[in-house]
Amino acid sequence: MTPENTPEPVWIKSSYSTDEGPDCVEVAAIPDHILVRDSKNPTGPRLALGPAAWRGFLPYASGH
Repeated sequence: MTPENTPEPVWIKSSYSTDEGPDCVEVAAIPDHILVRDSKNPTGPRLALGPAAWRGFLPYASGH
C-alpha cells in the first residue's frame, strides 16, 4: 500500500485490544489518512480512512 520510497507506517495497537482476545486492531497515521489493520494479519488488507470517515468510525468502533 505504501510506495517503495515511503517508510512503513508506525502501527499502534488499540487500547480496546487485548493480547489474548480475537479483537486486535492496530492503527497508523499517514498523511491525509488513518490506516486500520488486524494485528494478527499485519501483511493483510488495510482500511484507509480520511479524516471525516475516521471521526465517523470512532464512535462505532468504541461502542459509544
